[in-house]
Amino acid sequence: MSCNSDTERAAAASASQSSSSPLLTSQDHQSAASPAAEVAEPPVFDSSSSIVTNSEDNPSPPSTELEIPIGWPPDGKLSLNWIRNLMSVFDWASRNIEPTQLPDVFPVEVFDSLVLCASKILHKEPNCVAIDNLGSESTVVVVGDLHGQLHDLLFLLHDAGFPSENRFFVFNGDYVDRGAWGLESFLILLAWKVFFPRSVYLLRGNHESKYCTSVYGFEKEVLTKYSDRGKHVYRKCLGCFEGLPLASIVGKHVYTAHGGIFRHMPATPKRSKGKKNRKIAFSPEPSSLSIGSFEELNKARRSVLDPPWEGSNLIPGDVLWSDPSMTPGLSPNKERGIGLLWGPDCTDNFLKKFQLKLIIRSHEGPDAREKRPGLGGMDEGYTIDHIVESGKLITLFSAPDYPQFQGTEERYRNKGAYIVLGPPNFDNPVFHSFEAITPRPKVFVITDL
Repeated sequence: MSCNSDTERAAAASASQSSSSPLLTSQDHQSAASPAAEVAEPPVFDSSSSIVTNSEDNPSPPSTELEIPIGWPPDGKLSLNWIRNLMSVFDWASRNIEPTQLPDVFPVEVFDSLVLCASKILHKEPNCVAIDNLGSESTVVVVGDLHGQLHDLLFLLHDAGFPSENRFFVFNGDYVDRGAWGLESFLILLAWKVFFPRSVYLLRGNHESKYCTSVYGFEKEVLTKYSDRGKHVYRKCLGCFEGLPLASIVGKHVYTAHGGIFRHMPATPKRSKGKKNRKIAFSPEPSSLSIGSFEELNKARRSVLDPPWEGSNLIPGDVLWSDPSMTPGLSPNKERGIGLLWGPDCTDNFLKKFQLKLIIRSHEGPDAREKRPGLGGMDEGYTIDHIVESGKLITLFSAPDYPQFQGTEERYRNKGAYIVLGPPNFDNPVFHSFEAITPRPKVFVITDL
């Protein structure tokens, strides 16, 4: 099996650069058709039709047929057209077939090949990736929590423009759980990562873990869709989650991560005579908490199914689970039982210490912010939580009308948002808020997400 080379990706760059035009799509935003006993006949589409829009208007049916089932390229190298087809097929399948029929359009063998290619790339990346190959024509799109809301992701990619040689994407994690299409959303992002490994960066969120996915819906989603092969697919996803980097530095002045900042880990004491080099797992006392270094971040062990809340490897849990506060200081995050709470003084110290101007984190939707007095709500998909001498702290959330499925009729009706960073310094955020794609397709079989 082969994965894409830089030369082949460059050949497709110009096509992707101009791909802000819509893609192949399902027929419209109408309610999903009734489930069929067999895979429904896909509609005919044109590459100029809209994949998803935030309007009820629907373009006329196009002329190019979707390729179903999706096959792995014979040479093992993805193309822009392959990814376009993947996105369109997943959109169509979400509206026309039952979840249990997904293997008929995306076979396990193709899943295995895609995850293997992506994992090879991800596992080689450092804990904190440096996105510094930026030029005067470059832009960087930063995306927050997605939570399996496939149609909102497709809209976001269309609205921001597809990844390219000059259009970089940083995804801040939480691709799965609480939405019905976490698997499809994650696979689309893996495909873009394979195609543009130096333009697309997928960071880990706290929901990319065994604990969260077993509680908040992703495990059940995968087992439902792939039935007897579901455990295999789920294990492969968990292995891929372990390879996701924890944070990024965009240009020279922007730090992004799912949760936030992290602590300094004092040197671990060793056992005395007779227990040579045997380390003791411990947690620093809250009174001794201080901000860690990027050297410590890059040395942390991220390849764990669930980041530990105690012991000597606490930095991954900090990066994925921590929250800002309006109370000064650095303290344990007792509400979550893992990670930290940090105040505006810590934001200022962190920015000043590392010569940064901006922190972009995610992790909190409208439900979480409802319980956080003193911090802004998530009505527009973002909040500016700290404004300090050295810069700003922003929380970014990209799942509109969240959560996608809940037992009550009353909803938050929040917008989602993404941020665009542009030259010359890539530290001046431009916010793009958007409404949820409506109406949402009907969800078959999967419940209690």
